[in-house]
Amino acid sequence: MTIPAEMIILDPEEDGTLQSRIQERVAEAILSGRFRAGERLPSSRALARHLGVSRITVTLAYAELLSDDYIASRGRSGYYVSEDAPRPTEFTLSQSRETVDWSRAIGQRFSGAARLEKPADWRSYRYPFIYGQADETLFDHASWRQSALRALGQRDFDAMTIDYNDADDPRLVEFILRHTLPRRGIAADADEILITLGAQNALWLAAQVLLTQRRTAAFEDPCYPPLREILTQSRCHLAPVSVDAGGLRPEEIPPDSNIVFVTPSHQCPTTATMPMTRRRALLKRAAAEDFLIVEDDYEFEMAFQDATSPALKSMDRDGRVIYVGSFSKSLFPGLRLGYLVGSPAFIAEARALRATVLRHPPGVIQRTAAHFLSLGHYDALIRRMGRAYSSRRKVMEASIRAEGLTMANPRMAGGSSFWMRAPDEVDTNALAKSLRARSVLIEPGRPFFSDDDAPKNYYRLAYSSIPEDRIAEGVGLIAAELRNGKY
Repeated sequence: MTIPAEMIILDPEEDGTLQSRIQERVAEAILSGRFRAGERLPSSRALARHLGVSRITVTLAYAELLSDDYIASRGRSGYYVSEDAPRPTEFTLSQSRETVDWSRAIGQRFSGAARLEKPADWRSYRYPFIYGQADETLFDHASWRQSALRALGQRDFDAMTIDYNDADDPRLVEFILRHTLPRRGIAADADEILITLGAQNALWLAAQVLLTQRRTAAFEDPCYPPLREILTQSRCHLAPVSVDAGGLRPEEIPPDSNIVFVTPSHQCPTTATMPMTRRRALLKRAAAEDFLIVEDDYEFEMAFQDATSPALKSMDRDGRVIYVGSFSKSLFPGLRLGYLVGSPAFIAEARALRATVLRHPPGVIQRTAAHFLSLGHYDALIRRMGRAYSSRRKVMEASIRAEGLTMANPRMAGGSSFWMRAPDEVDTNALAKSLRARSVLIEPGRPFFSDDDAPKNYYRLAYSSIPEDRIAEGVGLIAAELRNGKY
């Protein structure tokens, strides 16, 4: 029996190359049992004509299937489903009847926390003022692909396949130690650094190692919502500290605090930069009262008006500061690569904890990033992003002022977003829902605050993912909705 070409259909919305999509459809049909062993596949010419693609594309897809033993070639008679192809399961799946009372069986609950929601199809919106997503027009696809191919090559076979146990890719560690940290004024040795799955994983590791139910964690309010959830799960005592135009105020830290979590470069979400006087005061108080500091060096690369301030870690003379860095925001969020820098005693415990949970971040991702960094592509990307963000920021600031909107922190000097304040009576959750119908995405500010009675009239506008020529029009739509709507 010859399988009709019409049985192979490509979804025009599906990602991937034509070759890979054809290969997936045929493999899927074999695995599901629709194509059976011994059946003849449509000829490459017939399938190419049916799909409207070149014959070589079909031939290459068949060649991949042949190498994986999904199909077999029989001389001049064509391709057939291989007798050795994976076979579909022969048992019938049945739906079990739940008898477990999960309301009692679950020992700890992790759902229900306030979260920042981003629609999966955010790219389909015309005015996506959302934070932390990659702009494909700025990213260097070719260089990342080149780095990935090098990481997948024979020379890097061990880096890709080896189980590092609790260690990290030495090339990535070396680059961070010799190039990344010195730019922040930080000197460290290899036993003082740990690669993590992004900054959020680094914050979790720090909280797990440093906090107990008897200790107190001070943190900024408003703050990065996942950090507050991490601290809540640690069951420590929580001490939110309000921030102003200069970030966290050291004098407001409760006297019994054990750990202080802070984002001095660009406070999340207000983008405030902590002045040098406050940084010195924070370090001085930490030494006097014997508490530790976890510094999330959030968006330090994006400083547009003033010179980049030194990291707290670079000013630390007592080993009290634990530094959190990340490549996920500056490269792309799906990368999930960050790092912790601290004393060898702390890093040893964090490394042991990481090993029990995930052993280490994937070697191939670490090596790909190491190549991308060491070949200079990362620095070029940061310069390109900096120029684009600076230009977008000027357009957005001018648009905000022209439309009469209110910046909650008009002194911002960098970052990739604006922290905004609507009139007191406005609920920005309702505002965001209404704007979404007009293809505008904003981030309501409520999840950033700790207090249940926190104000509902704050929101964040990011410019990292929106084309510059759409900013003014999008800001205009927000202003019009605020003038005309009732929230």
